[in-house]
Amino acid sequence: MPKYFEEYAVGDVSEFGERTVTREEIVSFAERYDPQPFHVDEEAAAESMFGGLVASGWHTAAVCMRMFVEHMADEAWLGARGVDRLRWIQPVRPGDTLSATAEVVDRRPHEDDPTVGHVDTKLTAYNQDGEAVLSWVGLGIVRRRPGDD
Repeated sequence: MPKYFEEYAVGDVSEFGERTVTREEIVSFAERYDPQPFHVDEEAAAESMFGGLVASGWHTAAVCMRMFVEHMADEAWLGARGVDRLRWIQPVRPGDTLSATAEVVDRRPHEDDPTVGHVDTKLTAYNQDGEAVLSWVGLGIVRRRPGDD
């Protein structure tokens, strides 16, 4: 059942996910999209400021987006206007298990389209030790409840 714009309130928090990131997927993603040595080469990574292999921040963001879509997004979510304040806070390493929270930080009707509204959510991802590894504010577009326009 869809969760429409009217059902979101500033301050609402959802917790979700548990996704373990493997060495193989870190290297595979990085070889294709972000082939920096500390993402693809364990020896080079050991000599880097990270002291070992780490996931690309873009990989971490993609994992978090998948968790968000699986938990939050339904047919009332129509996409996004963008992402603000993306931060890679801590590196994600092979074997880390990620979870996330999404807090509604803004909610307002669309200025020109009475069938949709803006629902902005601050997503924060954590590793298995409870350390924040990533955050962003997603600028969502959500369908309004039919008949409420």
